[in-house]
Amino acid sequence: MNVNAAQLGQPNVSQEYLLLNYVQRLDRHRAGRKAVHVHLSNLRDHNRRGHHLRIAGNTFEGLVNQFEGQMFELNNGDLVFICKGASVEEMDDAINRLRFLFSDDPLAMADVADDFSTWYNLEAQYQVFLELAETLNRKEQARQERLRIRAAQWGEDEENNSRPAITPTQLGKLENFLMSADLSGFVRRQQVCAVSVEEHPKPIFKELFISIDELAGTVLPEANLAGNKWLFQHLTVALDNRVLKLLARADDTDLHSSFSINLNVSTVLSQHFLDFDSQLRTGSRGTIVIEFQLIDVFGDLAEYNFARDFLHEKGYRLCLDGISHNSLPVFDRKTLGLDLVKLMWDKALIDEDRNGEKFEALRKSVEQCGRSRIVMTRCDTPTAVEIGHLLGITMFQGRYIDALLHENARFGSHAA
Repeated sequence: MNVNAAQLGQPNVSQEYLLLNYVQRLDRHRAGRKAVHVHLSNLRDHNRRGHHLRIAGNTFEGLVNQFEGQMFELNNGDLVFICKGASVEEMDDAINRLRFLFSDDPLAMADVADDFSTWYNLEAQYQVFLELAETLNRKEQARQERLRIRAAQWGEDEENNSRPAITPTQLGKLENFLMSADLSGFVRRQQVCAVSVEEHPKPIFKELFISIDELAGTVLPEANLAGNKWLFQHLTVALDNRVLKLLARADDTDLHSSFSINLNVSTVLSQHFLDFDSQLRTGSRGTIVIEFQLIDVFGDLAEYNFARDFLHEKGYRLCLDGISHNSLPVFDRKTLGLDLVKLMWDKALIDEDRNGEKFEALRKSVEQCGRSRIVMTRCDTPTAVEIGHLLGITMFQGRYIDALLHENARFGSHAA
């Protein structure tokens, strides 16, 4: 049987969490148990549709009922099956039926069978399997956190929450729009500026992002894009790929250099990013900052390290977004090989004693990280900049900075 959340009294937890919970409880009951991880996520896209994966999940039904089996259908489409007492031949028969189901896919061919599935004898390999379950759960938590952050960034407010969740039909409509529409009108820019105590803000680079709220209002004003997390995730992947194409082919010279873009680590390792990189103008990579979210980096450090080395070799700069004032003291920018860090402004800093130990520790953390390496973001008031200066920070981003730049532009035009 499939383990479901209701069995644990937790209606919204993921299959990855349930797998980890189950494996932890097997610690003293390993005898005679085997597990197999079927890597259906590596199938080609046309073989990973919903009906394919549902049929694949039913392949183990007989073993589930006969051998105290448990089946976990992971978010990425992979299957994890655990049972007690089944022979290798009986389990292999189910795997071969799966391989036959996807016989037109290179993954299922006999000469790459090791890529199709991974087997575990839990008596001897329990610790390895436990680490796998922990990694899968950590990645799923990171994915869900990315969706939450994006939903917050893209306008998930009270008005959106009152709308019905987007449907598959509506998603198809929006994706068709994304494929053909000119998205340049939805590109928004927000400057990161050096701000000294007495001088005007000096732009350093601009963050580029798509105003998803405006995009949705144009195509689907009646739907809450973030209301269905699975469809929302699918949408963000499509949008990311579209944005990369837009930036690579942009006629607007403002989109050619000196900008940052927030991407997932997995996106950087995709063919879409390679295509984007191949179309960049000579010399522009050194002016482009790739931003990662904190939860994404720590979701899979090995994957991040690979992406970091790849990006640095290409000449890009890297920035970690989403650091709080509580996490900065335990964060090591140099070890992670980052060029910049974005520290989120928090109103709680207003109440901190400027001469207190906590504020002093934060000031030392800024010093250790590098004053010229930190950008304080979400600065909507002068207070944020004032406290940032007390901490030694010189770069800022937010609505207050936007207002200062607008004011200076107006003053300059009048002076002329």
